[in-house]
Amino acid sequence: MTTALLIATGIILIVAVLALVYRIINLVGIAKEDSNKVTFSNKINGALFPILLVVGLGLIYWSYNDASQYFLPEAASIHGKETDALFNITLGVVFAAFVVTHLLLFTFPFFFQYSEKRKADFYPHNDKLEIAWTAVPAIVMAVLVIFGWRAWADITAPASDSALQVELMGKQFAWEIRYPGKDLKLGKYDVANIDNTNSMGIDFDDVNANDDFMAREIVLPVGKEVELKIRAIDVIHSVFLPHFRVKMDAVPGMPTRFKFTPSITTSEMRTKTNNPKFNYELACTEVCGYGHFGMRRIVKIVSQAEYDEWLMKQKSWLEKNPDYMATWEAKKAEKDAVAQAR
Repeated sequence: MTTALLIATGIILIVAVLALVYRIINLVGIAKEDSNKVTFSNKINGALFPILLVVGLGLIYWSYNDASQYFLPEAASIHGKETDALFNITLGVVFAAFVVTHLLLFTFPFFFQYSEKRKADFYPHNDKLEIAWTAVPAIVMAVLVIFGWRAWADITAPASDSALQVELMGKQFAWEIRYPGKDLKLGKYDVANIDNTNSMGIDFDDVNANDDFMAREIVLPVGKEVELKIRAIDVIHSVFLPHFRVKMDAVPGMPTRFKFTPSITTSEMRTKTNNPKFNYELACTEVCGYGHFGMRRIVKIVSQAEYDEWLMKQKSWLEKNPDYMATWEAKKAEKDAVAQAR
């Protein structure tokens, strides 16, 4: 970092010195009252353009190379690889256009700097040229948008019947995680059922909810399609699984969803990144309050056998809260009594 600052300071000093020389030469020309004659400052001015081009491209390369240490590792989901490919293609197209236009902008002033032996042509209009530089970018952008739209339509399409369903609920300031039980179906919920024990408002009138269980971490089998059912109960949160290229808002009163298929286990990614402490994570990317930083959960991607073993150890919510059904029935009876009284 110190070396980079020294280089940047040196470049700024060189530019300042060249600007000063240029100013002095202009003042000398004015003093000699010979303003019609091309001075040496014209050549300096022309030479500065390609120099600034080389310096600018060099700084871009340095910035990209320095920032690369913070880049995410390869995508750990099937659709994530497609998303990365679209991003890289778009970045390549934009960068190529950037380089070409700046090569022209910064080399023309050098090659076509003022000369007493040349006279500029007046070229005010060309229909074919204007059509070309309008149509080509429009076609390229349309192709990129179409491929992006197709990828998004595929990602947000309904999940298959065999997909593993996992429910995530955001609240200030934690994530609640619910899995279906042996029936592989998540039961219904109702925010009116939320109390000090039933934090997700599970509706136990729905038989599918009786074997649902809650987990402290997200464990998923590799190669299995997963459908995240997302909701929030207070403010807007955002489900962000960066290594799988998943990001979807959690909005109160408006359930959202996202499907993806993990393709690299946690242990495989630890080997790829040469980091034995690597973990996938779920984070919130909405600034949802003072405890926003605490909305983080570990995500474990394991083999199918490891997942089955983990699943066997889980107990349903009702097994962990055996007395709750009595409370549930009492509340239900109270509601029925109130309804009949009306």
